[in-house]
Amino acid sequence: MKQLIAAAVLCCSVFAAVADEPGRFDYYLLSLSWSPQYCAGSHHDDGTQCSRPYAFVAHGLWPQNERGYPRDCTSRERVGDDTIARMLPLMPSRGLVIHEWRSHGACSGLGADDYFDTVTRAYRSVRIPETYRSLDHYLTVDPAQLKRDFVGANPGLREADLAVQCSGHYLQEVRVCLTRELSPRACGSDVRDECGSSTVLRPVR
Repeated sequence: MKQLIAAAVLCCSVFAAVADEPGRFDYYLLSLSWSPQYCAGSHHDDGTQCSRPYAFVAHGLWPQNERGYPRDCTSRERVGDDTIARMLPLMPSRGLVIHEWRSHGACSGLGADDYFDTVTRAYRSVRIPETYRSLDHYLTVDPAQLKRDFVGANPGLREADLAVQCSGHYLQEVRVCLTRELSPRACGSDVRDECGSSTVLRPVR
């Protein structure tokens, strides 16, 4: 029995090591955060994001598997100050940039500069629908309509490539599933909508 347990532990340990090996993943998930909702919470912003009228910003670009995602990939590389400064228009928080590298970027198998270049290309590959670029009032929308708006603004994008996330009644983020080459693709089975029948977008201040 002890030998069986030891073998099982070894098997699981080897599987975990493979699953969390940098560069071993199936696709990317681009998380577009609705900045007014983030800033409405009790977050400790570093003075960059919530002092400016951002709408959708890049929360991150996450290596993803068909089920689950790699995590705890180790890297001794640090994100340089020049890279952080270059990313602030898209990811408007120094702390966020550093956190996303440690939590997700290190699992991409890329160096920090190449990873954030990929984040930039992914973000720019998705056109934000006009309605949501500079919203000056509260807007209630059906999450399915929100998806249709993104699909209408992005030829080649399908509703199956998107997931809408809410915090209570409020929009938190839109997730876009992309191939490793940054083309739209269907999301994995564990990436799904988490909203009610309608969601509220806070205005951009």
